[in-house]
Amino acid sequence: MVNSPHEAMHRIFQEYPGLFTGVSKVLGLPFIQPTSVTVLPTDLTEIQPVERRVDTLLRFDGAEPMLLAVEAQSAKDPNKPASWAYYLSFLYAKYKIPPVLLVVCQDRATAEWAAQPVSIGPRWWAALTVHPLVAGPHNMPLITDPEEARADLALATLSAITHAKDPDVSGILKALSTALQDVPEAVADPIIEFTAQGLSGNRRAAELWRNLVAVDLSFYKSYIAEEIRDEGRGEGREEGRAEALVQRGAEDILLVLEARGLDVPDEIRERIAGCDDPDLLRRWLTRAVTAPSAEEIFTDAGEDA
Repeated sequence: MVNSPHEAMHRIFQEYPGLFTGVSKVLGLPFIQPTSVTVLPTDLTEIQPVERRVDTLLRFDGAEPMLLAVEAQSAKDPNKPASWAYYLSFLYAKYKIPPVLLVVCQDRATAEWAAQPVSIGPRWWAALTVHPLVAGPHNMPLITDPEEARADLALATLSAITHAKDPDVSGILKALSTALQDVPEAVADPIIEFTAQGLSGNRRAAELWRNLVAVDLSFYKSYIAEEIRDEGRGEGREEGRAEALVQRGAEDILLVLEARGLDVPDEIRERIAGCDDPDLLRRWLTRAVTAPSAEEIFTDAGEDA
């Protein structure tokens, strides 16, 4: 079953495609900055009734075009290398562009397992070798300087997520919350949300983040930050309060779209204002930060525009 940390570990690359630039520097890769990045469909299903779906898929266009498949991995799984081999072969056959697999982990044992090349074929001949890139607590930086966090908020968020079980995660979270004090609310809200999702599997780290949001970021009024603060204080969600937060969530989405100079037709404005699903509004708000058009917040959230 997909959980929130799983979603956060790969979806952050969808919302912040430039994050791979920071990750590639950390991993020491000669990655050339692309001229554009496209979020591609993740469904790799063929005609056969077997569904195969990569977590996140990005296309980088530029001097060296490439595909980036991002997989969130929470534990060792002996069946995964075969699936990864299928993903890479299928993607290369379909797009004719070199694919790269990035596996994001939250514990060192899983990360070290995922980093091992897996050869497929008889003992005497490796017909295919799966060699993933891995981002995890063993190689992601401990970003505890607010200035460093402010320079790359997405990388700082990934640092917090991958180090959720680290005793020093409090320093990372404090640096991130401090950095967010100086950025626009529309930029801070998705970061707050991704961090909360990514830490939800670790009670200590999740509580630390809730407390920091309640104290350091108390001036933010978006429904996402309000929800985290309410959870941290253990407050109940009354019906009237829920309705107010939903309304504010819709207002935040429209504010972000308008601030980015995107055209928001009346039908889209009405659809956003008429939505009463907090989870759907949250996804729309996250997409609103980077979507190329107002219509795309529905498409990329799995909705028909």
